[in-house]
Amino acid sequence: MAKILISPAKYVQGPGELAKLGEYAAKFGKKALILITSSGYKRIGKVVESGFAGVPCEIIFDYFNGECCRKEIGRLQEIVRAQECDMVIGIGGGKILDTAKAVAFYEKTPVLICPTIVSTDAPCSALSVIYTEDGVFEEYLFYPSNPDLVLMDSEIIAKSPVRLTVAGMGDALATYFEARAVKAKGAVTCAGGQVTGAALALAKFCFDTLMEEGVKAKLALEAGALTESVEKVIEANTLLSGLGFESGGLAGAHAIHNGFTVLEECHHMYHGEKVAFGTITQLVLENIPAEELETIIDFCIELGLPVTLKELGVTEVTEEKIMAVAKAACAENDTLHNMPFEVTPESVYAAIMAADRYGHYFLGE
Repeated sequence: MAKILISPAKYVQGPGELAKLGEYAAKFGKKALILITSSGYKRIGKVVESGFAGVPCEIIFDYFNGECCRKEIGRLQEIVRAQECDMVIGIGGGKILDTAKAVAFYEKTPVLICPTIVSTDAPCSALSVIYTEDGVFEEYLFYPSNPDLVLMDSEIIAKSPVRLTVAGMGDALATYFEARAVKAKGAVTCAGGQVTGAALALAKFCFDTLMEEGVKAKLALEAGALTESVEKVIEANTLLSGLGFESGGLAGAHAIHNGFTVLEECHHMYHGEKVAFGTITQLVLENIPAEELETIIDFCIELGLPVTLKELGVTEVTEEKIMAVAKAACAENDTLHNMPFEVTPESVYAAIMAADRYGHYFLGE
């Protein structure tokens, strides 16, 4: 099987770049549907509008309904057709961006992705995570190509809640460990081939960047400072993790995240927060050396990422609940089977319970 690496056509990162969106968009079409939240429009709508002033590209805003689900995608498709839009622009968080990609795919238009947070590695990818209207994971929707443009305004991102950037580091933390597992298995990646050396190197660089810059970036953001550490973490959360997970592959961490979506008490947690705990669980499944496991758990604790079930929102832990998570994680169509050894609901259950106990231990509880 061939080795495949895929990426967005163009990636732009820097302070003030959102004000140039009109200039970029005009190269792709004449009329854009811009998907954004109402609160997002209040914060940055005027910046976007000013960037389209004097540009031969008309824009129409529509507010996102909150879930990347089939109903919302269909609603927006109707708007694209009725308004005769020839491109779709998503501005906001992961679910908005995934929805914009889905709408553009079905309507056969270019898609421009403009994250205002870096809480997931979704922006660069040629896929969307589709949920039910109630927020339960349903499926991955894969596309034949990546976004035409990913535009990161680091000045806007630096003003977002620190917890969101930390959640993005939790998502990015899984990148190297999942790519390493997929490589060992010889499994097929999200890109449709085997892992390239370049993808594995990007995934490792992502991990190294988090270890070196993650805590520094968090502290800088808490001080309201856009430093080089923050810029490096924005790149790690978005570009390095995005290319690394897609061309490197997904394995245990994300499947375990998907398992936790069956528990309603976890729905308030961010994707990357659940992935961080999923990463620890995957490493328990792999039985990595104690020193390495301690390094990862300590890193999560220092950032404020969840390392126990209680921190994930599961205040009443029962065998029934955790086995439901384990069974969902082992679903036939999920990526847990990309691990280089047999995984069963029973082994995942045991790993979750052990990971929870390790978390309590390192927290001193």
